[in-house]
Amino acid sequence: MAGNMSTARQYPKSSVLSNGKVLITGGYTTGDTYLGSTELYDPATGTWTVTGNMSTERWGHGISLLQNGKVLVNGGRNGNIYLNSAELYDPATGTWTTAPSMNIARSQHSSIVLSTGNVLVSGGLNGNIYLNSAELYVYEIKNS
Repeated sequence: MAGNMSTARQYPKSSVLSNGKVLITGGYTTGDTYLGSTELYDPATGTWTVTGNMSTERWGHGISLLQNGKVLVNGGRNGNIYLNSAELYDPATGTWTTAPSMNIARSQHSSIVLSTGNVLVSGGLNGNIYLNSAELYVYEIKNS
């Protein structure tokens, strides 16, 4: 068993960091409370640690480990609001900063890092509209 997170969460997203730890982000909990909280799991010690909060509570978001070791979180939902906002997590400081927003608000989409370092975001849902659109994050994520 890997122990317990400090917060019970449904539909969180996770990413393995460059240092081997696992970042768990967002989701929601009882009473439809949407979460901006994040936690780190250290598989070497089996321990959980609370880390910095995202500025926006979200679930159904995309998550991508960037080539510079930071983590990009984009889109998702907060209640019935579909999000186009994005944030960057810096494992070195445990803090989040605002990143450029997507053109289209979307939840339950795909977000993947390409060999160029850019992030391809595709598909998802906005309200009851299934999206066939895709967009690239082409800003300087390598040095962000």
